[in-house]
Amino acid sequence: MKKNKPLSFEALLQELQGKNASENDQQQVTLEALFPASFMTKHSSFDSFQAFLAKGNFAARSLDEVRNVAGELLDRHVKRETDFEDWQGMLDQANKDYAAR
Repeated sequence: MKKNKPLSFEALLQELQGKNASENDQQQVTLEALFPASFMTKHSSFDSFQAFLAKGNFAARSLDEVRNVAGELLDRHVKRETDFEDWQGMLDQANKDYAAR
């Protein structure tokens, strides 16, 4: 069985966009899969990633759209509403958890 290793934000985006997908692995990761309710309730007071985004007045339905809003405002929202210091920390942990599943 092939074990997945954590991806960088850029590598994850490329994989989600199909740029690094192999012929045998065409699976795309959704925000709901990357940030499931169990992850969100463990690290925040939200039960979904969409609720977390809505609280910060961010509109995004894909990781690519989140990338477009990623920056200082998202970092502040992450720090205020989760137990992470910034968006990259949150994404890294979500990626590790996803790879372990």
